This record gives sequence, C-alpha cells and structure tokens, in this order.
Amino acid sequence: MTDFAGRHVIVTGASSGIGLATARMLAARGARVSMLARRKEALADQARAIGDHAAAFAADVGDKAALEAALAEAVGHFGPAYGLFANAGLAGNFAPALAYSPELFDEVIRVNLTSVFWAIQALAPGMVEAGEGSILVTGSMASKRGMAMNPAYVASKHGVLGLSRAIAVELAPQGVRCNCIVPGFIETPAFDLIPPEQAARINQRVPQRRMGSADELAEVACFLLSPAASHVTAQNWAVDGGVLDTLEV
Repeated sequence: MTDFAGRHVIVTGASSGIGLATARMLAARGARVSMLARRKEALADQARAIGDHAAAFAADVGDKAALEAALAEAVGHFGPAYGLFANAGLAGNFAPALAYSPELFDEVIRVNLTSVFWAIQALAPGMVEAGEGSILVTGSMASKRGMAMNPAYVASKHGVLGLSRAIAVELAPQGVRCNCIVPGFIETPAFDLIPPEQAARINQRVPQRRMGSADELAEVACFLLSPAASHVTAQNWAVDGGVLDTLEV
C-alpha cells in the first residue's frame, strides 16, 4: 500500500502540473506535504486547498540559500523528511547548440541538476539518521535520448538520472532509496499551449494513442516514494504510454 502514515514528504515544483498532482495524492494518503515552488501566491493557494496536511514554502530552487532556507523551514514545520520529490525544473530554450546562450545553459543546469544535489545534501542526513528515506527525482525522455536544439535540458536530465543512480548506490546501506521517474508526454499546463493539431500528432506517436495525465504520473511517484517500494532503488521508471522504448522521440 502507498500509505504514508504521517510521514513528511517534500515536493519541489509543487504549484502546478506533476508536482501539484503528486502533492495532492500524497496528502490524501496520509503524508504531511511541504510544497516548494517559486510562485508564492499560487503555491499558498494550492496548499490551502489541500488542507492541514500541506504547507507552502516559496523558494527558487536555483538559489541555494533560498532553497536551503525553505527546506529548513519545512523540516521545522513538519519534522524530518522521510521523502523528497525533486521535481522542479526548467525547459530551457530551443536553439542550436552552437548558438545557445551560456547564461541560460548555466541556469538550466543549476535548476534541473545542481539544485537536486543541494536538496539531497540538505535532507539525506536526516534520512540516514532515521535509517529510512526515499528520494525521487524527475527525469525526462531526454534522460535516455539525445535530442537536438536544447543541449542544456538534455544535459541536465542525463545528469539527474546519473545523480539518482550515484545517490542510490551510496545510500542504500543506510536504508535510503533513490529513483528517477521519467515522464513521457504528460498533460500539464504547459501542454495546454500546444495547438490541437500538434497535440493530435503527439498522441499518434504514443502507442496508447494519448498523452498521460498528471495523476497517472503521480500514482507511480507515490509508489516509488512509499514504503511499498522498499526494495526498489537506482531505477528509472518511465510513465510514457510506451513511447520511450518503441519510437524515436
């Protein structure tokens, strides 16, 4: 069962999309959920809607001091973290690699990869002390495939998969697990901007002939974070309707 029985789970990128869906599901299953995101008002509204099991801590995860302060505040509010869902990220910009902005490249790496390392360094010691913990990072199909025109995003998502494997191997003897979830084409607010004809073409690339929902992704995220997945670590788990391993992306 994915029953969290009062365990504290921290979710970054929690104001919308995958992060919000997962935060809602975690709270519904008994977790105390700390929600982190940049958009302070939107985040606070979503936490209030979830209820007493959730609390909002606004921070830009790409700002180390701000992230660490928010994580410390969350731990002070709900107690040591059993779980971390490091989900916040940037898409970067579609541009040729040879013309890609170095400043944007640095920002995408910092938000998508380095901030995950910062969060793990801040929270994993408490998990090790408790003898249990679960870390889940959000990868991408770009974690497994080379894709043209967005070198920063691809590099960051390859990196976060490697980081999850390194952490899993190192912390397994201390009872801490770490996995990477790999979303396919998931219906989120970002996809609302896609013209209907383009969305139809995307659907046709997926063996199931549809995009996934944020709740479908959240179900797998909750499982991987939960004690039910106690013997699952160092894995990358695609929630993609079959697209990653059957079609070129």
